[in-house]
Amino acid sequence: MDFSRARQLFYQEINQPDGSIDLAKAALYLALEEYPNLEPEAYLNVLDSIADQVRDRLPPQNYPLRIIQTINRYLYEDLEFSGNDVDYYDPRNSFLNQVIDRRTGIPISLSLVYLEVAKRIDFPMVGIGMPGHFLIKPDFEDAGIFVDAFNGGEILFPEDCQGRLSQLYGQPMELQPAFLAPVSPRQLLGRMLGNLKAIYFQQGDAMRFLAAIDRILLLFPDALLERRDRGILYYQLGRLAEARHDLELYLTNAPNAEDAARIRLLLERLDQN
Repeated sequence: MDFSRARQLFYQEINQPDGSIDLAKAALYLALEEYPNLEPEAYLNVLDSIADQVRDRLPPQNYPLRIIQTINRYLYEDLEFSGNDVDYYDPRNSFLNQVIDRRTGIPISLSLVYLEVAKRIDFPMVGIGMPGHFLIKPDFEDAGIFVDAFNGGEILFPEDCQGRLSQLYGQPMELQPAFLAPVSPRQLLGRMLGNLKAIYFQQGDAMRFLAAIDRILLLFPDALLERRDRGILYYQLGRLAEARHDLELYLTNAPNAEDAARIRLLLERLDQN
């Protein structure tokens, strides 16, 4: 595979079992492609320093709620991290180096900072990929609480999550158990890239859109919709052999897809070139 250094580092990090993936490193390697002068080790050291400060502030009785409150005070009061609700779709909100430098981001990127700090103080937490919003929770049985890293580390109970979901969608929504299921490191990275993919599509930035899809496919080689989207983009860019490969693979594996006729039409046009 002919990858740039950043792409190679990302591939190496994710090409191992989920439990061995270092989320901070992987996220920084994503950012390295956009910021080639970024020094990942410097940002890992920042996360270490934040965790050291939190550890020094922990009370003698380290109950989960007290640990969360201590993290919250340091991240949101002392360091003044906050959710970027002014420019939510700024791509910088999805790059870990920028989130650390600017101390602002979107739910998933702020959750990543929180997860990494919690990991470093031996307080295991996991990401929760609720539709439309990303949360985290302590990783032990019957924890019963969730943390909203976008909203100052607000502590939520399941009924609060129900209300947050309905608020996001502007109508009553049923909170299904799957909505509060933990996500794997691979899924978290895929969701971050999916956010970037959507932003770059809206901006009409074809090359960054392509780069996002490429890395999603490194995470999930069998993601047929990503394969289809990349094939269509290749067609639009005039990269016809690559377009044919992706679109034929999509049709082979999804011959009855709703858009199969459209994809066959594209392949017929390729035959005429």
